[in-house]
Amino acid sequence: QVQLVESGGGSVQAGGSLRLSCAASGYTSSGYCMGWFRQAPGKEREAVAAIYTRRSSTYYADSVKGRFTISQDNAKNTLYLQMVSLKPEDTAMYYCAAESRPWPGSCPRVPHRGDFGYWGQGTQVTVSS
Repeated sequence: QVQLVESGGGSVQAGGSLRLSCAASGYTSSGYCMGWFRQAPGKEREAVAAIYTRRSSTYYADSVKGRFTISQDNAKNTLYLQMVSLKPEDTAMYYCAAESRPWPGSCPRVPHRGDFGYWGQGTQVTVSS
């Protein structure tokens, strides 16, 4: 059973930066697609970024390209999301997600909520103007 614990959320002003972390445990598969999602009040949960644990290829939503960077430290089983140039519209609950995709697997070309079976509890990001 994969467990995911996010940290690093907070409140910042527009233009500021935050780094989210997701500590993972309980891995049993040879590969996972790891993703960051966000959900604002009254909106659908959307994929922000994704990365396969055994490849460097990444996915980014158009709205965050050039501002957010997903990375991983496989030795620490930790996923990161570096966010810079934050905007008020980035305000949301951010969730870490994982799905077993045994090697040689990959993430979906366009990740969706239904592609992931493991979720963290979320961390709030609030960006004020």
